[in-house]
Amino acid sequence: MNLVIDSGNTSVKLAVFLKKELLWLTNTDKDGFHDAVKEVFTYFPDVSHAMVASVGSLSKKDLNVLAVFCKVQLLTSVAKVPFKNSYASPQTLGVDRIALATAAFYNHQHTNTLVIDAGTCITYDMINDSGEYMGGAISPGLQMRYKALHEQTARLPLLEPSPFVELIGNTTETSIHSGVINGICREIDGVISQYKGRFKHLTVILTGGDGQFLSNRLKNTIFANSNFLLEGLNYLLEYNKR
Repeated sequence: MNLVIDSGNTSVKLAVFLKKELLWLTNTDKDGFHDAVKEVFTYFPDVSHAMVASVGSLSKKDLNVLAVFCKVQLLTSVAKVPFKNSYASPQTLGVDRIALATAAFYNHQHTNTLVIDAGTCITYDMINDSGEYMGGAISPGLQMRYKALHEQTARLPLLEPSPFVELIGNTTETSIHSGVINGICREIDGVISQYKGRFKHLTVILTGGDGQFLSNRLKNTIFANSNFLLEGLNYLLEYNKR
């Protein structure tokens, strides 16, 4: 059994896999990490290996707690990967993007695949049908756009995403919602259209914390998979065991 941990900017996900099957998943903040680890090994004492992808700041102490229970590998930019990495500065490639590229490589072999991760940032990652990671793009995520409008202006309020958005906002609040949500959807649709113009038979995967919120608002056909990064970490753990 494997334990994979995705420590992001706002939360920590822990998932237990038996081969390719996801058995258990929980989400916590960094303060609850130690309790979550204990819970994992209470219910799954057969977990023997763990891989940690830390975009956020899990401490050395946190990793030492985990190492009491199993063998731990911290994912870094120098880890072995199954795909050809053509990123010009591989040492700067985020571990979250490495995991997403790995999931695309294994789940959609010999397919042009664009992975869009809608989290704190929106990342675009492209793996071509030859198994080559080409790179992509990074842009501000949904919450970041709301915060930027509030923090970089004198009077605009800080809002939470609204499920109901009009094209033409008739108040400050509805105008912000229109600008942020319609803007982010048009960005994603536009990027997908550009990639489709360059790559035939393109498969598009949408994942991340805001993936479900955005998926029904996009014009392009996509596959939503909220656990795509975790699947990639599990594949990487198995690959690096060998």
